[in-house]
Amino acid sequence: MRLGARLSNLVISDIRSMSRACDAVGGINLGQGICDLPTPPPVAKAAIDAITTNKVVYTAPEGIAPLRAAIAEKIERRYGLKYDAATETVVTSGATGGFAAACLALFDPGDEIVMFEPYYGYHLNTVLTFGLKPVLVPTKPPNWAVNAADIRAAITPKTRAILVCTPGNPSGKVWTESELSAVAAICEEHDLLAVTDEIYEHMVYDGRTHIPLATQGKAKDRTVMISGFSKTFAVTGWRLGYLTAAPEIARRITIAHDLMYVCAPTPLQHAMVEALKMPESYYTALLDAYAKKREILCSALRDAGLTPYEPEGAYYVLADIRKLGAPNAKAAAMMLLERTKIASVPGTSFYADPVGETLVRFCYAKEEDVLEEAARRLRTL
Repeated sequence: MRLGARLSNLVISDIRSMSRACDAVGGINLGQGICDLPTPPPVAKAAIDAITTNKVVYTAPEGIAPLRAAIAEKIERRYGLKYDAATETVVTSGATGGFAAACLALFDPGDEIVMFEPYYGYHLNTVLTFGLKPVLVPTKPPNWAVNAADIRAAITPKTRAILVCTPGNPSGKVWTESELSAVAAICEEHDLLAVTDEIYEHMVYDGRTHIPLATQGKAKDRTVMISGFSKTFAVTGWRLGYLTAAPEIARRITIAHDLMYVCAPTPLQHAMVEALKMPESYYTALLDAYAKKREILCSALRDAGLTPYEPEGAYYVLADIRKLGAPNAKAAAMMLLERTKIASVPGTSFYADPVGETLVRFCYAKEEDVLEEAARRLRTL
């Protein structure tokens, strides 16, 4: 039997494989960003109400109008960016689905996309799946600084876009305004698109502020801004995201999204209208809770001698695991699982650069008592 070669070199991600290994030993999964926290009751109730009132048929491929209006209102209120709900806002099947639709709609095989290490593995593999070429610009601990000269050096005549993830997964880096401004200027200079993943926008610590790339200079007209609901409202399995872009770009992405997904889940779209009505106190409490969880995990890692690079945003920690004496990051992650029954993800899942072999990623989107138990186990190292 002959099978297509397009995806023959792709394998299940280390994130998934470590989760399965963790399940096999009944461990604590700090690897995958599952976010197994309770969904806010008003959001859960809205989903149930939508199902019981039979709001279950296909929606328009760009999503239901009330949700698109709520998204546009939220973005304008928070960031001062005005998007037309009808022509510039698209509800997607998760942020990853939005990114996949954008790649299919906007780029041709052989086009190059500038990405930054550490990268999110689904970004990289989506780019590869569509026959695009990722051009990687490494950033390194402890602060993952971005150098404009390095970006310019990565650009070739085949470059079509720059991908920015802020707050970053897995580094937790929150891009500064000067770094974003530099990317905006480079995109303008070379006539490139910018694609941003901003799904952790509500998780930035220590008084920092999330700044969308689209707010910089003339970047709005050439930026596809992707975000979603999964992390903020603890509904990762609902697969609901959204994006905003200029009308022609949004139209093309809508067509691609329709082709691949038809539409995002209908009753859950209705629930997200209610989610976006959550008061500001919800976001404050969310941030306070995650800041506390960050300290629980980072403190335990420090005590264990696994130097954590404390994140500025999101809910992941990259930690230096060289103390364990393992030959590589995958072996270190397996050693941790064997000794403590705690799952992490090897740094090589996010890096081609050799620094990835010195790191593993932990996720602290867990109930506090579970995280405290994980901290106790880590300290036994």
